[in-house]
Amino acid sequence: MRIRALLTAGLVGLSVLAAQTTATAQQAGDPLSEKQWGLAQLRAPEAWATSTGAGQVIAVVDTGVDLGHPELAGKLVPGATFAGCGERPAPCGNGDWLGVDGVGQPADVHGTHVAGIAAAATGNGVGIAGVAPDARIMPVKALEDGSGSFAEIGAGVRWAADNGANVINLSLGAIPGAQLLTLIGLTPETKDAIAYAREKGVVVVASAGNETAPLCGTPAWEAGALCVTATDPAELHSVYSNLGLKLDTKAVAAPGGSSLQGCDGDVWAPVPRGAGSPDCGQSDYDSLAGTSMAAPQVAGVAALLGAQGRDADGIEQALMRSARTPLVGARGLFTPLYGYGIVDAQAAVQQPM
Repeated sequence: MRIRALLTAGLVGLSVLAAQTTATAQQAGDPLSEKQWGLAQLRAPEAWATSTGAGQVIAVVDTGVDLGHPELAGKLVPGATFAGCGERPAPCGNGDWLGVDGVGQPADVHGTHVAGIAAAATGNGVGIAGVAPDARIMPVKALEDGSGSFAEIGAGVRWAADNGANVINLSLGAIPGAQLLTLIGLTPETKDAIAYAREKGVVVVASAGNETAPLCGTPAWEAGALCVTATDPAELHSVYSNLGLKLDTKAVAAPGGSSLQGCDGDVWAPVPRGAGSPDCGQSDYDSLAGTSMAAPQVAGVAALLGAQGRDADGIEQALMRSARTPLVGARGLFTPLYGYGIVDAQAAVQQPM
């Protein structure tokens, strides 16, 4: 069985929501930030006066990253490739999205998009603003053509934990029911790697899945991973998103996009240069929806918290206790739709240390 990147099956419809503007990012010079309703939903700009994520490293274990993209090139630490190595010993590359064969597959734009959401360069005159403007990105390619094995992903997680990652983002997942395989020990590699990372004090954030299933998919299901469900611009649970149910109840929600409201109802972020879809009209950026887009929003906030000197347990507690449940207005209240609520960056950085 292979694990795949988590995207919804394309953009639907032509309607465009009026995006909430993020004045802070716009003034700093990120022209697409006016489309980043997710930053407003997270209240990320309001948190930047307290923390910008400086000194934190977010490992994006995914399809690799466009190492030369202007949103990411100046923010990278050394990465690694575990997918597509064949007979060569892994790691066999530096985390470039092109992989060891030098060919960029359409599905492999995913990792660049995820990395940009978490920590794209901010105030650089192009594109978007990342949730953690001063965090750095560690590109770990564990998926090729959008999928990878439990062993490849587990190896990527362990490598990231051993090479300085403070936060690991896993915007990927197996089919519903695969949780049973990890519970009975048939596919332990990713599960064990997450436990290893947590023992080393690394926060692991993972996408809930896009199958409208009741449980967080694996690896978000695993103990030690913080499961992230998706919300749309109206703060409603996204129609495709799995619920936030798992045994340890560690789950929150974050902006993942609608998939029903056109480009500006989804999540804008960089893609490999020249790989933007014609539907959304940008060459080096695109708008995608999925719990894949929700997880790096939380990984970015985790980096803001880590930069304050919090340990992994403290970061998780700050995220869950300060998260808010729409409509009822409660904080830190667990529900199946939102887990402990939509992550609130401003409230999280104000949590007691």
